[in-house]
Amino acid sequence: MKPENQPDVVVIGAGVVGLSAAIAAQARGLAVTVLDREGPAAGASAGNAGAFAFTDILPLASPGILKKAPKWLLDPLGPLSVPPAYALKIAPWMFRFWRACQPSRVAHSTAAQTALMDLSKAELEPFLSATGTLPMLRKDGNLQVYESEAELQASLPGWKVREKHGIEFRHLEAADMADIQPGLAPRFTHATFTPGWYSIADPKLYTLALADHFRSQGGVIERAEVSGLRPVEGGVEIAVKNGPARRASKVVLAAGAFSHRIARSLGESIPLETERGYNTTLPSDAFDLRTQVTFGGHGFVVTRLSAGIRVGGAVELGGLELPPNFRRSEAMLKKAQAFLPGLKSQGGQQWMGFRPSLPDSLPAIGRAKATANVVYAFGHGHLGLTQSAGTARIVADLLTGKATPIDMAAFSPQRF
Repeated sequence: MKPENQPDVVVIGAGVVGLSAAIAAQARGLAVTVLDREGPAAGASAGNAGAFAFTDILPLASPGILKKAPKWLLDPLGPLSVPPAYALKIAPWMFRFWRACQPSRVAHSTAAQTALMDLSKAELEPFLSATGTLPMLRKDGNLQVYESEAELQASLPGWKVREKHGIEFRHLEAADMADIQPGLAPRFTHATFTPGWYSIADPKLYTLALADHFRSQGGVIERAEVSGLRPVEGGVEIAVKNGPARRASKVVLAAGAFSHRIARSLGESIPLETERGYNTTLPSDAFDLRTQVTFGGHGFVVTRLSAGIRVGGAVELGGLELPPNFRRSEAMLKKAQAFLPGLKSQGGQQWMGFRPSLPDSLPAIGRAKATANVVYAFGHGHLGLTQSAGTARIVADLLTGKATPIDMAAFSPQRF
């Protein structure tokens, strides 16, 4: 019999994935407690670009990235970098990433990613309505810009894959681009507009609103750093640094970039790495931004949020311990000034966050090998916000013994 004060579920992680899963479990009638080392919206959920990138179905691991990577890696401030101090440590992950770039694996990952995207899009607006956050949703689209006809042509295979999966888009030339987003530098001659690209007014405020909703329905959020998990009779024991152990009937591990450390306590070695993302948030009047603009050839985006204009992106595979290299934020901002000549670059606030990334660009969602009472939900890379509602639905189904709405084999935590 469960002790009176023991929750049905403890969710480890108060980011957007963890809180969404907690709310979905709560809606199934489960008593849920959330534990987080810093509190709600303290990590990547606070400073991301705010996009629901449902059209972003192509994995980072692809033959195309293999062609671009050598050039990018030579630029320490470029779209993809590995700090020399971290190169040896990340080598096994990079080997797995290279293997995931094989065409057959890319096709497999794309199909799985599409299924999760479709589910997440279908679940999003009902979830926002249920949590009172629907007014924060924006549907401004995304403009992917190119600097030449050749760059557009090089992108077409990826758009053909998206077309096959039913994603709406249209290719544009300079005059039509200006109708959607005035003020682009003339160096950008072509673009692709995807109207199905949504965003949230502010990712931090959204995540905090989820925390408020969860509490209003009787949920508990506590600040605690979880160090390990152990299966016990009737559930799971949760070891906490500088505090007594807890127990729960079931546990959801959604601690983002720190998740693999906790999973090790259950005997699992999951190759999770950290995409360190950088950005600068400028005041709202910095530019008349009407849609998200993606500078794919340079690896960053410019997004309109209620908090201001956010310039950020890129991938730095540098782990959890190295100090931030804010020269990356400065380099993106300098480019943004050249690409958007009217951009006012003063008064910005810099940020760096950890995005949890697996080699095949798919998250780990499923039960732990050691016990069915632990469900993993981490490794979404730069798609945590995008896939949060879909992941929450899947986690709630796993917790309550229901069939999941999509095939989960590709997301198995044990696939490595």
